[in-house]
Amino acid sequence: MLAKVLSSAVLGIDAYVVEVEVDIAPGLPSFSTVGLPEASVKESKERVKSAITNSGYRFPDDRITVNLAPADIKKEGTGFDLPIALGILAATGIVPGEILERHLILGELSLDGRVKPVRGSLPTALAARESGHSAIIVPWDNGLEASVVDGITVLPARTLADVVGFLRGQQELAPVRTDIQILFGHPGEFEDDYAEVRGQEHAKRALEIAAAGGHNLLMIGPPGSGKTMLAKRLPTILPGLTFEEAIETTKVFSVVGLLGDGRPLVTRRPFRAPHHTISDAGLIGGGHHPRPGEVSLANNGVLFLDELPEFKKHVLEVLRQPLEDMRVTISRAASTLTYPASFMLVAAMNPCPCGYLGDPKHACRCSYPQIHRYRAKMSGPLLDRIDIHVDVPAVPYTDLLQDAQAEPSAAIRERVARARAIQSARFARSKIFCNARMGSRLLRTHCRTDERSRNLLESAIEKLGLSARAYNRVLKIARTIADLAGEADIREQHISEAIQYRTLDRGRTA
Repeated sequence: MLAKVLSSAVLGIDAYVVEVEVDIAPGLPSFSTVGLPEASVKESKERVKSAITNSGYRFPDDRITVNLAPADIKKEGTGFDLPIALGILAATGIVPGEILERHLILGELSLDGRVKPVRGSLPTALAARESGHSAIIVPWDNGLEASVVDGITVLPARTLADVVGFLRGQQELAPVRTDIQILFGHPGEFEDDYAEVRGQEHAKRALEIAAAGGHNLLMIGPPGSGKTMLAKRLPTILPGLTFEEAIETTKVFSVVGLLGDGRPLVTRRPFRAPHHTISDAGLIGGGHHPRPGEVSLANNGVLFLDELPEFKKHVLEVLRQPLEDMRVTISRAASTLTYPASFMLVAAMNPCPCGYLGDPKHACRCSYPQIHRYRAKMSGPLLDRIDIHVDVPAVPYTDLLQDAQAEPSAAIRERVARARAIQSARFARSKIFCNARMGSRLLRTHCRTDERSRNLLESAIEKLGLSARAYNRVLKIARTIADLAGEADIREQHISEAIQYRTLDRGRTA
């Protein structure tokens, strides 16, 4: 007997439909799986056999062949357990095949027949809808995640027996639906807030500009000056995720298995802060079984690299491509995977190895060669991709004693949202969404300056020693400052403020 069950597998962060064909023929008892299965897929035969037997059904003592088509793509994961088990039961006449083929099915089986959660149920639901299927059967714990996809019925199941009873018309599987409005109902509630930050008004202004224009930012200051505290609060002033951004971000978290806690959808911009011992594969993705890295987990959010010079130099260099292209391409002999990587890079570093260069209250113990080697860990091409460099000095004791509360994140977020709305209208016919992504052509169109502004910029390049490559960065930052002020033209004061955010350019010429 031959039976066919539809399932899916994940390639990158997208799923594709897989036909699970089960053939049972007379012969010596055997169970073989073909179609480029990985080890976890091959091991499914033991789980399937025990689950069928312990659920009260007879496991056939014949020759069983399972084919996973298309057979030229490697299959990974444990989500084929339930489709294979149902295919065997359909081939033996226990489950009607014509009803089985109407559903796309995914799930791992325990030895007692329980259906356990799997990774990638959201991409699977999207693939099912795109392929024209009206219903999908998933593990109970994956029901809410899959049900955020509109236009498809999601049927969560607890056990193999429940699925068999449903397919035979003996019981119902209640469909589940996630209320998207409730998930997005409280976007402004954060545990952290800029109201808690005393002093550092210059740094907070730089972070506001970075958030408004999508600019990458580097903070330079001594230990304890609040660099990490400032960075962790950046998501509180960023505009809320759109539904499309939330779906794309959730797909990455679903594939990696980081949703957890019954959270069906990522509704806040992610904030990722990997340790400086991370490998290049951990940062951008890859590995023996390729999976997304931290840059993809930070997609549509913030990637924070604390103690930037402590990261291995080759690890930092792999950031250059995702910062430029907003995606990561992992090439292997058998396949090429692409992960999204549209993130804001926020980094922090000390001014020198001891951390006290330029601090009026602490003497720096570092020699010039030590400082040079410390800063040389960051290459020029990487620094070129960071628009804003800002000094974060130690907070004066008097600022810490102030009783007055600083400006809350909600007020800053309103200004950022207005500036982003201006940029959305400006770039409506382009593929970009913020000032930081402007190329040369858009710079010429949207960053025109008057004579006084041009003279100031020319003077800064010549007298302050700004590098020529800082020219475009200053214009982009000035454009964002003008947007925050609600002004259509870039004026002299906008250029003047933008020049202040190129600290390292001045430092390299000193």
